[in-house]
Amino acid sequence: MQLDPVLVESAVVFSMVICVHCAVWNQLSWCCIALAIQAFYVQHKWDRLIRTGGAVFQFRPSANSGVLPASMVLPLLGLALRGRCIAVGNVYMERFAMVITVIGMMLALFLSLIALGITRPVPTNTCVIAGIAGSAILYTVKQTLTVSEVIEVLEVLLIFVYLSLILLYLLPRCFTPGEALLILGGISFIINQLIKRSLASSGNANAEPLPYFLPVSVLGLVLLGIFFAVLFIFMESETWSASLFFHTMTAVLGLGLLVPWLSLLTQHHPITWLMHFITETNTRLWLIGFWAALLLLAVAFVMHQNSHRLAGSKKHQASTTMRKYFHLLTVLTFAPGLALDRPLLHLAAVGCLSVFLFLEFVRYFRIRPLGAPLRRLLTLFLDERDSGPLILTHIYLLLGVALPVWLTPASCTPNGGLGGAGGLLPYAGVLAVGVGDTVASVFGSTVGEIRWPGTKKTFEGTATSIFAQIIAVVVFLIADSSINLNASYSWVVGSITMVAMLEAYTLQIDNLLLPLYLYILLLL
Repeated sequence: MQLDPVLVESAVVFSMVICVHCAVWNQLSWCCIALAIQAFYVQHKWDRLIRTGGAVFQFRPSANSGVLPASMVLPLLGLALRGRCIAVGNVYMERFAMVITVIGMMLALFLSLIALGITRPVPTNTCVIAGIAGSAILYTVKQTLTVSEVIEVLEVLLIFVYLSLILLYLLPRCFTPGEALLILGGISFIINQLIKRSLASSGNANAEPLPYFLPVSVLGLVLLGIFFAVLFIFMESETWSASLFFHTMTAVLGLGLLVPWLSLLTQHHPITWLMHFITETNTRLWLIGFWAALLLLAVAFVMHQNSHRLAGSKKHQASTTMRKYFHLLTVLTFAPGLALDRPLLHLAAVGCLSVFLFLEFVRYFRIRPLGAPLRRLLTLFLDERDSGPLILTHIYLLLGVALPVWLTPASCTPNGGLGGAGGLLPYAGVLAVGVGDTVASVFGSTVGEIRWPGTKKTFEGTATSIFAQIIAVVVFLIADSSINLNASYSWVVGSITMVAMLEAYTLQIDNLLLPLYLYILLLL
């Protein structure tokens, strides 16, 4: 009997849930265990819906629903972050982390309710388990959160519902249910926090502008995408007049809404502050020059590979090794920024994400003059996960390595920096995706022979992935003096091993899932 990879993936996720529970050990950690159990049963039912074509929306084919691994990310992240904030005595961030945990639980429960509501026949046993888990979670939340925090949770849930209805309809086959939960839940949380801070802003001249660039950019790009997706249903997008209107509206949104919004939030003019920030030190100018050289190298690589395809007689796709070339460029981009200037890396990653999403809009809508060339050039690097109208793998790669940089809490970091495994938190994306996933794919596809049961992944790929990440940790220890693992070497190796096993068995977007789980484990 062949081993079901979904069961192994679930076992790995359960082991991570138990690790967090043992480290935190409170009412909410018990709720996470209950949530994981009910998510496991709901995932089984949703997998059956996807196989039989009974799901309401069109989800990404050739993948399971991924409800369990996606449902646990936000609750576990909130619990681990709360533990760090308690250690430094930051009461505000402790409550904020608790809200993150509850929001993750409520989004997962809502997704489970939808899955059970559309399942025919209604799975009685799964409904009973989900009802018991949901009741326990709701009772605990009632005893834990204040009225204002409950309202905040409901606001995020409302935004999530509307975004799900809009984006899953406009973008069929782009996500699995779990990926939709993770991505749309994160966007909903960011939008709600931005609105909340905007309403509470009283013009604080001491506010640091850097943390506001990401949420404002995300909101602007979401609005831009939804507006033009609806507009181009009724008009042709490939004409010069439509392209001119697209670029004009983008400029109006950026200069007329987003820039004034940033000014209101921080009492700084964003462009003036940005120029001062970039030119503040010679190191930042050097890093920007180095990143520009890497960008030119990436463009040259894409053009070179496409010239080979055009010159050949047969249509072909880029191999796994060729696609992992971009993972290597990502490591070369992020590693110097992490060691030398993390604030600049934070801002550069936001800018890069904005450019990637804007160019994807241009490609998707066929906006002139770059729409058609981008569509032709990027087709070479598609894989089976790009089954929908959007090409998202390169965006997931950027998010995977950038999220640990954006998530690392400065307000919960002691003056001497996070001790132990916490010193590696900003490097979680580079380790899991830039090093681990790259080495596993390259070695597994070239020299791997012993396959993990039920998957195409190999034992050799996983083993070399773990070994390469350990070597990378040693390099980071030498290059970054702020990292001091103390006696946490075994925990770092164990965390890397668990995430490597998740990479071997998951069918979800590993570029997004692996860094988040490694970040959670290193945060403990």
